[in-house]
Amino acid sequence: MDIDLFVRFKSKIIENVSRVIVGKDEVIELVTVAFICGGHILLEDVPGLGKTLLVKAFAKTIGCDFKRIQFTPDLLPSDLTGINFYNQKTGDFQFRPGPIFTNILLADEINRATPRTQSALLEAMQEQQVTVDGVTRKLPEPFMVLATQNPIESYGTFPLPEAQLDRFFMRIKIGYPTRREEIEIVNRNKRVDLTEGIESVVSTDEIKYVRGAYNDVKISEEVMDYLLDIIEKTRNMDMVQLGVSPRGTISLFKASQAYAAINGRDYIIPEDIKRMAPYVLNHRVILKGLTKDRNIYSFINSVLETVRVPVEEV
Repeated sequence: MDIDLFVRFKSKIIENVSRVIVGKDEVIELVTVAFICGGHILLEDVPGLGKTLLVKAFAKTIGCDFKRIQFTPDLLPSDLTGINFYNQKTGDFQFRPGPIFTNILLADEINRATPRTQSALLEAMQEQQVTVDGVTRKLPEPFMVLATQNPIESYGTFPLPEAQLDRFFMRIKIGYPTRREEIEIVNRNKRVDLTEGIESVVSTDEIKYVRGAYNDVKISEEVMDYLLDIIEKTRNMDMVQLGVSPRGTISLFKASQAYAAINGRDYIIPEDIKRMAPYVLNHRVILKGLTKDRNIYSFINSVLETVRVPVEEV
């Protein structure tokens, strides 16, 4: 396993995307982890923080095809997946692929589309395929969905059900920039297209390698027990209505593997799990009663603080 390749892969992506996205190296790192694991991301934050710019710059950096869909209440599933239309020249039906047939798909304001259209993403996200008129077609490899939604605005929106939320590998908040970062953002935006000079910095072979080899990252029995203790804690606390699913357990394990690899290790340590847990688990837990409106990130962090961390024997 070439750990140095993983480290260089991360460094090249962060350095390149940072040319247009200011002060968000941690977010870029999280997107890189999800991409390596073949996972999808829900970017949940207020408008104007650079979510679209981030996704576009990331797609260009890894040299992948990019498409953006603006989700609206009148968007139909066929607008996403494609349709069969009658070709008068050939006298037969012909499939016209929709925008979902791409590598990096930005589903902008996903909660503005109806549940019927939202569900059209389920098969694509889970099975990496779409079925139109009974015919199943594979999506390109790699395939990644980055969906955005505004957590503040609720008028004219359709909240994502738990089943669809669970299919997102991570939920990330970008957050406001610091004062110094915002000055740099203003100065950079004197250019019309910030991504114009962005070119691919990683090869197809590198992408194939990291997406396959990260599974070779090992985990000890003690660290695996630590990971499972965290998961079980989210299921057994009185304030929890819905705990983390087994899919969430697998996602946390995979994220920890990829995070360890891009940070130069072929084994997982507890700090990898603690680093990934807030982003992988925050949308998989539902609190009940008076605690329902509690900051979910604070809840996950409180769980991490109460679970005993295994100590390495000298």
